[in-house]
Amino acid sequence: MLNIPSLPTMDEKTLEKAIKEAVDVNRHYLDEFTDDFKYSHSESNFYAKSENVEWTTGFWTGELWLSYELSGDDAFRNAALRQVHSFAERIKNRVDVEHHDMGFLYSPSCVAAYKLTGSEEGKSAALAAADNLISRFQEKGQFLQAWGRNGDRNEHRLIIDCLLNLPLLFWATETTGDDKYRTIAEKHLSTAIRYVLRPDNSTYHTYYFDPDTGEALRGVTAQGNRNGSAWARGQAWGVYGAALAYRYTKSEISLDVFRRALSFFLSHLPADVIPYWDFDFDNPSTEPRDSSALAIVICGMLEASNYVEKDEKDKLEDQAKRLLRALYEKCAVHDPSVSDGLLLHGTYARKSEWNTCNNRGVDECNLWGDYYYLEALRRCKGKWEMYW
Repeated sequence: MLNIPSLPTMDEKTLEKAIKEAVDVNRHYLDEFTDDFKYSHSESNFYAKSENVEWTTGFWTGELWLSYELSGDDAFRNAALRQVHSFAERIKNRVDVEHHDMGFLYSPSCVAAYKLTGSEEGKSAALAAADNLISRFQEKGQFLQAWGRNGDRNEHRLIIDCLLNLPLLFWATETTGDDKYRTIAEKHLSTAIRYVLRPDNSTYHTYYFDPDTGEALRGVTAQGNRNGSAWARGQAWGVYGAALAYRYTKSEISLDVFRRALSFFLSHLPADVIPYWDFDFDNPSTEPRDSSALAIVICGMLEASNYVEKDEKDKLEDQAKRLLRALYEKCAVHDPSVSDGLLLHGTYARKSEWNTCNNRGVDECNLWGDYYYLEALRRCKGKWEMYW
């Protein structure tokens, strides 16, 4: 079991070094990935070029905004705004938007653009994405349908990842004054919290409901090792998602879920810090790690530290900075010649005998890992008006 207090902390000197290295990597490859996006994950630690498709491209634009904030370099700002136009065209033309991941796509790209520059194009695109997201709300079960054609009886389910899409809806209500977005977000949140958190504080990845009655049916996994295991990234979405939910709702239930999900995550970290892709595995194991899960949790800890009493705040910040230092030392890219990503040793999907995945992005960089690592660095730098 990991002894977090024994780890060195992310001191100011190391933080500045980590920020410079990350921004330098993004600057080095900026021309290559301005009109093109990075693919969801790397191959041999380098990203292929991609069109604005799948659920991950918003993270690359988010990295550009974070790099702009951390460096003041207008090259990042200008590139990000060009990509905002791509997101506006994507939602207008409904390119690959038959899913719930509007928050992952539009919060770190278009909401960020509106907050940082007043971009009306970013605002309009993000609101259109919010409209698309609420259209997936299922009255029978009271949740946002994750995948597939809207209303598909075989896809009548939610997944834990959607907790990170809800901030888009809360922002939409704040921006328009229309409560319909917040109302649906709160209904989905209530359903998700009720069913995805298990008694031992681990989480289900996905939960099915009866399409005729809305009755809760069963919790399963699509990406974890097995239905009853704790998929590391899913647990991380629970930690950060609950912290964000408290920000918008001030519900003690959300804060309780945050604490419980975090307790499970931290208590199941291996002694060498970086989690395996599923908590079924511990040292010694030949299974791959998922550095992105730890980056997500660190952001969640730093977010929750804003809302708790001083003793808990100090503990959360101290633990988060020690874990971030370990993440930097064990997984960060320090030189653009090594990779065009920021965080090594991530896992997109790992096949097991119980799930239906194919191996994808195993022991590679992935866009969300890079993004949340850079977000954690930005959070440690000082007060931040987050994109979520």
